[in-house]
Amino acid sequence: MTVGIPFPPGALRDPRQVRIVDSHGREVPSAVTSTLAWHFRDGSVRAVRVQFHAAPGTYYFTLDTARTADIPGWPYASGLVDGRLAAIATLTPAWLTASLIAGPQSVAASDEPYARYVDGQFRWASTLPVKDTTAWLFDRPSTLFKAYVRSGRADYLEAAETSYRWYMAGIKRDGLPLSPACGGGWSPDGKPCDVKYVYIEPVLLAVALTGDDSMHDAATVAKMADLWNSGGWNGAPGPYRHPSDYFTERLAGLGLVETVAAYELTGDEHYRERIDARVGWLFDHQRANPDGLGDDGSWRNSWNVHENDPHGTDDVRGASPWMSENIVDGLWHAWLVTADPRIPGMLTAFGRYLERYGWIEAKQLVPPHDWRNDCSGPNGQIAWYWSSSQAKPEALTKIQESEGWYSDGHTVELGLPVAAAWYFENDPVQAAALRKRFRAIASSYSPACAAISDTLRRFNWNNRGAGVAQWMMAQPAGSGARHVAATP
Repeated sequence: MTVGIPFPPGALRDPRQVRIVDSHGREVPSAVTSTLAWHFRDGSVRAVRVQFHAAPGTYYFTLDTARTADIPGWPYASGLVDGRLAAIATLTPAWLTASLIAGPQSVAASDEPYARYVDGQFRWASTLPVKDTTAWLFDRPSTLFKAYVRSGRADYLEAAETSYRWYMAGIKRDGLPLSPACGGGWSPDGKPCDVKYVYIEPVLLAVALTGDDSMHDAATVAKMADLWNSGGWNGAPGPYRHPSDYFTERLAGLGLVETVAAYELTGDEHYRERIDARVGWLFDHQRANPDGLGDDGSWRNSWNVHENDPHGTDDVRGASPWMSENIVDGLWHAWLVTADPRIPGMLTAFGRYLERYGWIEAKQLVPPHDWRNDCSGPNGQIAWYWSSSQAKPEALTKIQESEGWYSDGHTVELGLPVAAAWYFENDPVQAAALRKRFRAIASSYSPACAAISDTLRRFNWNNRGAGVAQWMMAQPAGSGARHVAATP
């Protein structure tokens, strides 16, 4: 049996204190190795890999007495049969959420609507998708690992572990992390230079939750991170300097998420510097957009450039609400690691933008322009496929008619920017609007919406970052802002 055990900051400093005992309290001989550290907090142990010989049943770990029965460890693959786990060990969701391995999370109650939604989607998303590589977009393994953290469910963990090993087997280990070689890229889609398929977060989660360190090494992680830094075939990331610059919220957000994960995993200060740079680019883009149209809270860019039509006519300066969720997710990850004081204001600013300009008003949802799927009922929420504080409604409607039918399939993940803004929002009027919006989003948690499986990556885009929204909304409005004020 091999299992990963994550710990919150300060809980464990010496892995010799970890003992495995059976249901009678008898120590079971084990091998325990420290795998992750809270290097950006207090230097304590963040996760250990534990290996022991087990019969089916319940085992416990204790920290009160030093271990007395050691055994040699073994390669992780020795616990696999035909490439799959012969046995699986789970931890309680109370421990998993308290460990902060996926940031602050709440335990998913059995009657929680969002938890039921994830379960409903898992019924069609559980089978390993090896023929549709787009099913991995937005990071399937991390999505499953986080579902496990909130629930403690063995089926989520098993699917996450299987997905992780299949995904990592496709990472290109040779070549420089630059186009056209693109070492560190993901090869099964035939496009290893496409960085939006390069994910480091699942490496962190797999090490912490399964104990599996066999699918990566320092060189592989470095290539994956450096490929994001070179941009692959998208070109190197950097500041948004000109209104015609190429920019997508997806690349900006995922690039920040994976840079933070590389820093969490390794403690390499180069990644810390890259986090600061990426946050700075987004801060300047939001507050001083080079188009000269003012600060509306979005990362405003060009619709035509966004759609790879830079010379097209009738451009619309705006932002994608659902793709911007990736930026919010990246900023949240960065704030957890750096406590960068710029980030709370960035999240509240986008929350206000989304509330004012992102959602399609109910009065506009009339035939023939009700672009929603009826799964969410008459109160279902839908955001503009392309939103804007500058464009006339006719321009947005034209884009919605062309691209945005049933874009309410992205409503669930928009719970994250709403909840993140709530967590840092001190204005009671703004907070009340965010609370009302989040409650309305719950219409999209319906079983009918969960059953929609028209694209397999929907499971990932809906849930990779959205689970923490349940925790955020359970905190008083502005809690994060008060935390910032109290931080020396």
